Amino acid sequence: MFDSLLVANRGEIARRVIRTARRLGVRAIAVHSEADVDLPFVTEADEAVCVGPANPAQSYRNVEAILAAARSTGAQAIHPGYGFLSENADFARTVSESGLIWVGPGADAITAMGDKINARNLMAAAGVPVAPGTTEPAADLDAAVAAAAEIGYPVMVKAAAGGGGMGMGVAADEAGLRTEYDKVRAFAERMFGDGSVLIERYFPRVRHVEVQILGLADGRVVALGERECSVQRRNQKLVEESPSPAVSAELRERFLAAAVRAGEAVNYRNAGTVECLLDPSTQEFFFLEMNTRLQVEHPVTEYVYGVDLVEEQLRVAAGLPPTFDPDALTPRGHAIELRVNAEDPKRFLPGPGAIRTWVEPTGEGVRVDSGYVEGNTVTPFYDSLLAKLIVSGATREEAVRRARAAVAQFEIAGPKNNLPFFAELLENPEFLSGDYDTGIVGRMR
Repeated sequence: MFDSLLVANRGEIARRVIRTARRLGVRAIAVHSEADVDLPFVTEADEAVCVGPANPAQSYRNVEAILAAARSTGAQAIHPGYGFLSENADFARTVSESGLIWVGPGADAITAMGDKINARNLMAAAGVPVAPGTTEPAADLDAAVAAAAEIGYPVMVKAAAGGGGMGMGVAADEAGLRTEYDKVRAFAERMFGDGSVLIERYFPRVRHVEVQILGLADGRVVALGERECSVQRRNQKLVEESPSPAVSAELRERFLAAAVRAGEAVNYRNAGTVECLLDPSTQEFFFLEMNTRLQVEHPVTEYVYGVDLVEEQLRVAAGLPPTFDPDALTPRGHAIELRVNAEDPKRFLPGPGAIRTWVEPTGEGVRVDSGYVEGNTVTPFYDSLLAKLIVSGATREEAVRRARAAVAQFEIAGPKNNLPFFAELLENPEFLSGDYDTGIVGRMR
């Protein structure tokens, strides 16, 4: 194992990686913006370096500043967390070419899966189910209209270089497609520097199910179960649970086998996630995208499989075998994660501010991965995630009961937060039944 690790991220995920690094005796180095100097991840690191002002482009996405911090502190490896530079193939390549260890998949795998059209085509060739859609970008509006006519309405209009639920629109007919195509293309050019657009069949009632994969140092790819991610607002996840209440043993076997094929198709190493859409009426699933990084919701997999995924990431990067037997992975119990955000619990609009009160829940099966403490200020410069509340139990019912109690105990005063939404969700009959889909939040509102 290397002896020093720079975490090129902030907030709860930086704190999370630092915690495992220090447990393993690895010197943990934080980088931070001027706005984040007082956050816990900075004070908990063995060493911290300011890499620029609040603007992420000048700090957390500033490649030269991060590499300079690595050189000045003698870091041997870099963990990118999620977001920011985590799926930037050029950054991964630069880190490796600088003689540092990159804790993540290789740049070639990131490139291969970063373009949604290329990824779709690769997955189809590997035998992974893909939804009906274009095999190359819709060059213009006429091409998009022709593709949609062949696929059949409704269709999803997606930015080929997008991710995280951004750069998507739904069109029920040609008139809607003409509007959405221009909107998505303009958004993609502005946000991703790439206006390429693909057209896919849209499923009105669908579940979002993903599989955690880990590409081991010896070349094998293993799957550590699935996660249900259908509680979403604006195509972005709010709640995740494992195992999925929608997945039978037979369907799980198909899901995991497809995810392993997906990883093998790009010689995947380190942690990644294969995201799929599940049609509950037919039990068919379709590849959506691969996230070539650690996911926000990785803790539910850690609970169910009894592994520390960050430790496994570090071991793969160091060329070491996993701590578990890949041939004897056995899930146990149930886990649920709630993303506690600084946002209005009704309209989900951001609500930054100074934290006057912060009291985290405790108890059996309760874990909080937080980025803040009392006295910190939530600024408007970054993602609104405050903390992840993770609960586990022997059954889904027990996990839900513990989640209710933990939400009631969690006290946050100052910034707006969505704890009241979770209190409502955990009493919602549709959610409690397990028979819900990506439209559940809309039906609650």
